[in-house]
Order: sequence, then structure tokens, then C-alpha cells
Amino acid sequence: MCLANFFVAASATMVLPFLSLYIETFGEYSDAYVQRWSGFVFGITFLIAFFVSPFWGRFGDKFGRKKILVITGFGIAFSIYLMGYVSSVIDLFVLRLFMGIVTGFIPMSMALISSQTKKEEAGRVLGTLQMGTVSGGLFGPLIGGALADSVGFTYTFLITAIVIAGATTVVLIGIKEVRTEQVIKEKEKRSMVEVLQLIIQNRVLMMVMIISFIIQTANFSIQPQLALYVNQMMTVENVAFLAGLAFSVTGLGNLTATRSWGILGDRIGHDKVLLICLTLAGLFFLPQAFVTNIWQLVVLRFLFGVQIGGIIPCATAYIRRAVPLSVQGEVLGYNQSFRFLGNVVGPVVGGIISGYWSITSVFYISSTLFFFAAISLLIVLKWQDSHVNKSSANV
Repeated sequence: MCLANFFVAASATMVLPFLSLYIETFGEYSDAYVQRWSGFVFGITFLIAFFVSPFWGRFGDKFGRKKILVITGFGIAFSIYLMGYVSSVIDLFVLRLFMGIVTGFIPMSMALISSQTKKEEAGRVLGTLQMGTVSGGLFGPLIGGALADSVGFTYTFLITAIVIAGATTVVLIGIKEVRTEQVIKEKEKRSMVEVLQLIIQNRVLMMVMIISFIIQTANFSIQPQLALYVNQMMTVENVAFLAGLAFSVTGLGNLTATRSWGILGDRIGHDKVLLICLTLAGLFFLPQAFVTNIWQLVVLRFLFGVQIGGIIPCATAYIRRAVPLSVQGEVLGYNQSFRFLGNVVGPVVGGIISGYWSITSVFYISSTLFFFAAISLLIVLKWQDSHVNKSSANV
């Protein structure tokens, strides 16, 4: 499952290095046209996924999570295969839109593994699974760029589609889903409105959703500006490479720490690890506004990535503990929707902030978001503890 998540996550980001170049092969376009449609084509996948993720989660809870994994896996492979044969930017846009519709594989895999795992081990197991997702997103652009240079655009899409279809076939044959009697025979079925009420009424759970959004927004807010920021610090020819290094090293830090954070969450509580990671993320993000050379930036972004590595598995593990198995997939779908929304909002907000003020202002405001989330989570946890103590006293 970890390997399948790697290839699916890589497929979402592999087009980054050559997307604008691929669009240019469709005809004679201006630079502004290519840049605009590159943003549209890349962003539409995450925007559509934001809306449909809860539905995939709900279908998985009802019909079985493995079935949804297979449907979405082959759906992604099919859309990527067709991308290699499009002849216009509109065709590519439509296929990326379709890819967003079937992008329920990763949250569904986490829901499946979570439901098959003991609550006491959820952090460690989900942290291991997250390593596949993070490494896929990290190496996706590298794999895509290398393949495009070696075999061309069409074969890059074809090879990627075959690999994802193969990984999905392995899931189909090799993964067995055990559905508990509690889920199969459960008489009380919740509507989507009731599931939303469940999330809203649980203040910590709602805060976890907001944290997922804040993390993605803050992390991606600096992405479009990073090359310009690096260029301001130094005058070298390989600015694009150094900017890519500065951004990718965050994923490397994430990859190295995510399993350890999950294990720590199993020991001391996933909500406590979330609080620690949010605070440290803000502390390592803010100094990036004051760096004077590229290597200071790389080190700080690596340390920032280490903190991000604890948030996703611990958020998922908390949901595993707090939510009934019968609606776990749907709730994880909502959590994934908040993350997808952050993927879309982050670059837009970062661009607006840097346009009105400066690039360093992005670091200030995003750091403030981390500290705000940490303080809010602390307040909610204190409220929950006092509420539980009052309830115990009344009993």
C-alpha cells in the first residue's frame, strides 16, 4: 500500500517540470497564455478533489474501501494514459479535471489501513504509510522531468499509467479488507449532514480539519515565490535548481520524521504531538524571512519539514480514535478536502501577499497562522479537559 501511495502521489506532481513545455507543443501561444493555462491545468485537479473527496469516503464506508481504491486507482491510470494523446490545452484541462474526480486513492488507503489497525498502533502505521505519500510527492517532479527528457511526453504519461495500474492491481490481489461486524450490521446510518454535525460538535476534530488546511496553505504559500526569493539572495545561473532544492528539502524532512512522530503520538497522545509540531513549524518558518544565503534557507526548510511530518499521521490517527469506524472514511475525506483546498489557496494567497507587500511578508503571515493554530488547539484541548473533568465530577 505504501508503494501504491508513492506512485499515485508522484502522478499528481510529475507534470510540474514539463507542464508548460507540453502545452507549448499544442500550438503557437504567448508566454502569458502558457503560464496562465499551466496554473489552471495543475490547480483544477486539487480544486475538484476538494469537492469529491468526502463522497469517495462515504462510498468507501458503505460499499468497502478496497473497492473504491481499485476504482480510483484505475481511474487515475486511465486519465494519465489519455493525457499522452491530447492535442489541445482544453483536452488536457478536462483530463486533469477528471483526475481530480477520481483522486480519492490516498485518503481511502489511509482509511482502509486505519480501519485495519489497532488504535494504539495507528500513529506508527499511518506514519509509515505517509512516507510513501510524501516521498511520491517529493520525487514526482524528478521522475517526471527525467522521463520527459529520456522518452518524451507521450511515453512519460504511458509509463506512469502502466505503473499506477500495476500498483492498483497489486492492491486488488494482495490487500484483504476485513470489515467488522460493527460496521456491517450497524443499524444507525448517518447522513452527510449528520456526519458534518459530528465533526462540528467535536471541537478538537474540527480544529484538526482547520489545521490540515492551515498547513497546506502556509506550506504552498511560498512555493510560487521561492525562485524569486532565492534569486534575490544570490546571482547564479542555476536558480531554478536551488529553488527546487529549497522546496523539496521540506519533503525530505517530512519523510525522515513522519514515522517517528507517529510512534510518539501513540505514546503521549496525537493531540499533544500536533501542538508540538505546530509550534515548532512556526518557529522554523519565521526565520526563513531573515536568511542571507541559500544554505540557511535549506536548513530551516528541512527542519520545518520535520515538523510537518508529524501533523498528517497524527491528525489521521486522532480521527481513527475519535470517529466511529462506520463513518471514518467520510471524515478522512473531509480532512483531505481541507488539505486540497490549502493546495489551491496557498499559492494564490502567497502571490497576493508578495504582490502587495514583499516575499518576506509571506513568511511573517504564514508563521502567524501556525502560531494561531497552535494557540487555538491548546485552548480547545484545555476546554475539552475541563469539560471531561466536570462530567466526571457530576457522575
